[in-house]
Amino acid sequence: MPAPRLRIHDTLLLVVDIQARFAGTIPGWEALVNNAAILCRAATTLELPVIITEQNPRALGATVPEITAAVPTGTPVFTKTRFSSLTPDVDRALRATGRGTVLVCGIEAHVCVLQTALDLTSTGRTPFLCTDAIGGSQPPQIPPAMHRMQTAGAVPSGTLSAIYELLGDAQHPKFKACLELVKGLRVG
Repeated sequence: MPAPRLRIHDTLLLVVDIQARFAGTIPGWEALVNNAAILCRAATTLELPVIITEQNPRALGATVPEITAAVPTGTPVFTKTRFSSLTPDVDRALRATGRGTVLVCGIEAHVCVLQTALDLTSTGRTPFLCTDAIGGSQPPQIPPAMHRMQTAGAVPSGTLSAIYELLGDAQHPKFKACLELVKGLRVG
């Protein structure tokens, strides 16, 4: 069986619950938001569909402006109370794209990201986890969650690696634009 790969024609970006109320609780918050925004700008540059979810926004606030400013107007934002982002509405939106590879960033690694990745794999999709754009309020919970997702079929990656894999070649017409984006990546 061939190794899962990120390909522009089969990939979309799912941004899970990067909301204002989490800002004070997630270690490395600034780097996580920065890297997720770079992923959003790269997805826009490469014309990948982007879907955003928000966990109970009345209590947790809206998606942070760094993310909403990095995606095209009209990018779908789905609200939810389930921990998994694979709600019926999101599932319909994913199916409508015809894409089977889901690049995932967001929070929290051990709750919403975990349950989303497990649901994505159970529906035959391949989640790629941008580990430098995923975090959680309980750092000891993150490694077991990442291990569980990987065991279930999710593929760990980094933002830089994911963008370069999508490009595939320095001759890609969007390479220089993406190169400028990745220069802004930050370490948590």
